[in-house]
Amino acid sequence: MENITALQLTKELIQIPSVNPPGNEEVCAKFLANLLHDCGFDVQLHHFGEQRFNLIASIAGKNSELPIGFTGHIDTVPLGIKAWSVDPFEAVEKDGKVYGRGATDMKAGIAAFIVACTQLKSEINQGCGVQLIITGGEETGCDGAKALINHAREVFQPLKILLVGEPTLNYPFIGHKGALWLKAESFGKTAHGAMPEQGINAIYKASKAIQKIQNFDFETDEHPVMGKPTFNVGTMQAGINVNSVPDYAKFEIDIRSVPEMSHDCICTKLADYLTEDVSLSSIVDVPSLCSDVNDPVIQQVFQVMQPYFSQPIQAKAVPYFTDGSVLLPVIGHAPVLIIGPGNPKMAHQTDEYCDIDKIDQSVEIYKKIIMELLQS
Repeated sequence: MENITALQLTKELIQIPSVNPPGNEEVCAKFLANLLHDCGFDVQLHHFGEQRFNLIASIAGKNSELPIGFTGHIDTVPLGIKAWSVDPFEAVEKDGKVYGRGATDMKAGIAAFIVACTQLKSEINQGCGVQLIITGGEETGCDGAKALINHAREVFQPLKILLVGEPTLNYPFIGHKGALWLKAESFGKTAHGAMPEQGINAIYKASKAIQKIQNFDFETDEHPVMGKPTFNVGTMQAGINVNSVPDYAKFEIDIRSVPEMSHDCICTKLADYLTEDVSLSSIVDVPSLCSDVNDPVIQQVFQVMQPYFSQPIQAKAVPYFTDGSVLLPVIGHAPVLIIGPGNPKMAHQTDEYCDIDKIDQSVEIYKKIIMELLQS
């Protein structure tokens, strides 16, 4: 293990399918657990459903400083309908890239921080220590991380910083918007399509609500890093046959919130705004995340990473959610940075890939960050 490269480990992880749904992270989690145990990490597996697993791996430090944290998820999205030009689970190398489902999002990131920590194992042990939080179920709403904090809080400890290895092309981001996905349901009364006056059309009720929601006002100021909150109606389902009045319609709303917005308040305000036309229920609820850009540890990391970029590093947020915001309460509200080798534009894509030079660069960056923080 100690001689494995991040590319080799990325390929081995790609070759273990962990598509979610259904998840099935068991094989991947146990593979990493054995690998990390053999390298001297203290390892704990956490089971949160049939073939669903999280993994916590730690190296204790000998000084009293808070440990450094890394996190990443091993589940991936499905392959999609479009055919791949390569086997998505073969981990094909071509033109300086490694292809496969999860290459960018985010098995390369996990491989990079594992290899970085392994290569600096002695230094970490002499210093503040490290904790790796490797989750399942992130793609469907951080299910694994939520299960961990609800049922295994004792495995966590306050951290100096948490580095999230999600795809950023190795640029450090200080946060992300929250995600609130809602199911909106309209109910009517069925009747024969030739006698629609005998029924109540649920599609009309849902359509009225969809039109109305376009004018919904979040009544919040624009965030200096993340901008304005957004919403999108992403799906709609209704009707069984053309010659019946539909008595049920459903549509789903994707809301992306900014810090200081309460998801409970959003739900209450939206339900009042839409009145009796629909009933709302939550599908996914992940809070936003925004670290203080002036935090001394954040600034240390920025200084380490500045030589990799031609322009001064600025406070930015990624457009997707991560486990970072869910884990925040159990890591002592440590500063969080999102840094990983993957290309965000390749996440969830057909023929997903990660640039090999970004994987190598990520290992180098993680090692420099670790060494900087061990000395502070």
